[in-house]
Amino acid sequence: MLLAAGVFVGNDTCMKLAMEDAPPFQVLAMRGLAACIWCLPLVLLTGQGRALPLAASPWVVLRSLFELSAILMFILALNQMAIADVTAILQISPFLVLLGGWLIWGERIGGGRLLLIVIGIIGALMVAQPGSSTASPFAILGFTAALGAAARDIASRKVAANVPALVVTFAVLLIVMVAAFICMVLFEHAVMPEPRTLGLMALAGFLLMCGHAFVFLAFRLAPARAVAPFNYSSTLWAVVSGIVVFGHFPDGLALAGMALIILTGLGVILLEGRTRQGPLPSLDPDASVISK
Repeated sequence: MLLAAGVFVGNDTCMKLAMEDAPPFQVLAMRGLAACIWCLPLVLLTGQGRALPLAASPWVVLRSLFELSAILMFILALNQMAIADVTAILQISPFLVLLGGWLIWGERIGGGRLLLIVIGIIGALMVAQPGSSTASPFAILGFTAALGAAARDIASRKVAANVPALVVTFAVLLIVMVAAFICMVLFEHAVMPEPRTLGLMALAGFLLMCGHAFVFLAFRLAPARAVAPFNYSSTLWAVVSGIVVFGHFPDGLALAGMALIILTGLGVILLEGRTRQGPLPSLDPDASVISK
């Protein structure tokens, strides 16, 4: 999970660098093409090609559409915001999953979890800092991305158990790639990609595939509550990327907000571990992370 968090942030870093030379939807489309080129052979080599038609099942498609909305919002926010800030805001997605389970499925949430969720959302607001001179209006896109990711995870509960994780991943990559190409044609003026951009997209696609593989292995090899907390290392990876690659260091309020998000997220996981005898239910191998 630590490696997954790191390579997903590496993917985001490549995307943000590429968007310096090309518009965001074009970059997303190129990254999607690269990721599909990496992923499809893996699906075939693992013998899951016969399961590819399951990618068209209704719940897989709905899950993919929710993830599409999250990815589009995330990419637009990433193009305008510091990578650490938008990554931290995205970390409230598991809180929204709990709220969605309470509102939609009637699951018990408890006063302790509800308090932690409120504190975590306050932490996200500290990162976004609405109303301040440093606030970015694009932070709302980060919150929308978190909402889309939460909807994706909630919908994942209805995906049939016989649909392999790699097939679900390929479905997302394909839908995102097609949607990005459509958005590029409708809203952008495509540019001839530089060799640097093509290299970044090839690397981003590879990192994306590796991230999904590492997440899948993490949940396959250990109980969810043992590995899920390490997903919050994404924020730390993003801070390092922001400092080393982009020269951006979060201010004190943003750092405090990030710490609140991480601590409350870990608190929710600890409460879950106390109240369940078995492993936490993994919504799917990619739960609570965005394919980016």
